[in-house]
Amino acid sequence: MRELVYTGFMSLDGVVDSPGGGPGEEHRGGGWVVKDVEFLPEAFALKEEELADTTALLFGRRSYEAFAPVWRDSEDHAAYKDLPKYVLSTTLTEDALVDGWGPTTILRSDDELAELKRGDGGAIFIHGSAELARRLSEAGLIDRYNLLVFPVLLGAGKSLFSRADLDKRVLRLRESEAYPNGVLKVIYALSA
Repeated sequence: MRELVYTGFMSLDGVVDSPGGGPGEEHRGGGWVVKDVEFLPEAFALKEEELADTTALLFGRRSYEAFAPVWRDSEDHAAYKDLPKYVLSTTLTEDALVDGWGPTTILRSDDELAELKRGDGGAIFIHGSAELARRLSEAGLIDRYNLLVFPVLLGAGKSLFSRADLDKRVLRLRESEAYPNGVLKVIYALSA
């Protein structure tokens, strides 16, 4: 069974955004990852570590449309170029897929994603896609969370976790590290 991993930047109060802000992040605190905390390369080492573990990428439609044209031409994301990519969307059309960014498959339902997870292969990573990740978390499909937690409180923005009255799920801490700039690396997996 393949592991589905959400990776992201999170404020202490649970807001997830892209590093520099962008579409869909129009709250006052947008862009907090790069402007409010001292940059320390070691605090971002998790992103490089993930490259070795990533065998496929999963996006929601909006994150795919934002990331694909940028990451396709980015030297920082060159290792992702030829990896299989999946977009979970009921509205994205085949002709909207970005050329030159490796094989991309549109999944139309959570059931199709569950079937993909049951197949052979390594970890599938979700970048961005907060709304998709929240829905997949509610459905119990995310196996691990790789989070960089920043020492900021935003009060507004996209939340990774639902506020719905769901069954409790216990997570197991696999790894953690604190950095001098206040950023925490936490890696949690669902307990078996």
